[in-house]
Amino acid sequence: MLSPRQPRVRSSTSLTSSTSSTAVAASPSHCAIILSQSCESQTRVGRHRMAQSVATEKLSIEDWVKGLAAIPESAFTLQNVQDYVIRHAVHPESLEKYCFFSKGNYTRNLVFRNDLFECMTLCWDIGQHSRIHNHRDQNCWMSAPIGRLRIQNYRVDNRDASKGTCHIVPTELYDLDAAHPTYVNPMEPVHEVMNLREFHQRAVSIHIYSKPFNTCEVYYRDKGAYLDVPLFFTSEYGKLNPSEKLL
Repeated sequence: MLSPRQPRVRSSTSLTSSTSSTAVAASPSHCAIILSQSCESQTRVGRHRMAQSVATEKLSIEDWVKGLAAIPESAFTLQNVQDYVIRHAVHPESLEKYCFFSKGNYTRNLVFRNDLFECMTLCWDIGQHSRIHNHRDQNCWMSAPIGRLRIQNYRVDNRDASKGTCHIVPTELYDLDAAHPTYVNPMEPVHEVMNLREFHQRAVSIHIYSKPFNTCEVYYRDKGAYLDVPLFFTSEYGKLNPSEKLL
């Protein structure tokens, strides 16, 4: 369910703020058709609020990932990686290889993975949103080089693991765009990601998870329940997975 609340504007680059989600097959529709719209939209969104930090360098996604991989494991901390993401933006054009869209659901597209972290693009058609989910107690960072997304955080109360029940309460609400990368707050790691129809455009977000994980918990607010679900990639390293049935 999408929250009817209005977002409380805040800077998502500060380390006081708060994604793997399940994926369904995608029909390949590459980023090129939305890049020009993205540039215009990012400028328009930027007028809504000033970015707290401006990227000093713009890189291709491949070089951006190489920079991440150069960070030693001992230094791969929430703050250090967030600083890197703030300082280094990604050229939207370089994401084309890793963009697949589906009318059925948003897609998960693996860009890089090793034992320390994984990096992926998530492609969101207009009106699509994730299920409410956690991140297996891993650090997670997000940016949106193309488009705009709304993030709804939740607090989990009255959790009963023996019954698979809980009560989730909406908390912080904010937007993610090219000027405002963010991270998942370890103290409040459950959220929902939404590309609202009122945004009137597709979106592509980049997600870093450290360390990688293959399952997550999904929460059903109306049922007061949660369960484990496996995670899948629509594409890996720019190649559509053969098992995916495209809509």
